[in-house]
Amino acid sequence: MGCTGSKHELSAADLAFLKNHTSYSEKKIKNWYKGFMTDCPNGELTRESFIQIYKQFFPKGRAENFCEHVFRAFDSDNSGKIDFKEFLQAINITSQGTPNKKLEMAFRMYDCNGDGSIDQAEMRRIITAIYELIPEETDQGERQIEADERALNIFRIMDKNSDGILSRDEFIDGCLHDEQLYQLLTQSNRFGDTRESQSSLDD
Repeated sequence: MGCTGSKHELSAADLAFLKNHTSYSEKKIKNWYKGFMTDCPNGELTRESFIQIYKQFFPKGRAENFCEHVFRAFDSDNSGKIDFKEFLQAINITSQGTPNKKLEMAFRMYDCNGDGSIDQAEMRRIITAIYELIPEETDQGERQIEADERALNIFRIMDKNSDGILSRDEFIDGCLHDEQLYQLLTQSNRFGDTRESQSSLDD
């Protein structure tokens, strides 16, 4: 993936941290680490490398925009790179986390400017990115109109106090009470599920 550097062992402190903050066993964590370091020997996953990996799961759609948002959700310290601890904690949430945990991560993805709320423009950006994952079967203009309408409808459903922004609680509560919304707005889980199934082969 274009990373440079040399392999190093997972520190005892990081191993203990991940055992306490994920549902994975020590063996599983070490297997994940081995795969992560094979892909990125310097121990950090860049935005470009992450997008190249993620795009493989949506070969027929345009995944670049969506990948950017997923990267931001994984990059919890906003460093512009994903280290192994961030990576495994995010994978644990997307593949095995509770609905609330998955939605907290989804909220970070939708909150594009990181101000703790989601406005209509941010909702349109993400819904448009989700629509781009689907192979094109209709005119691009028609797809954009459909995406905008879907985003507006979702926003109206969730914005209980009609103040024009979605709080974290409004977002999570709206998804928990609508299975279709939950499935749509947690699209990033596919990455965790796929990587999880790949990793389990090493057990």
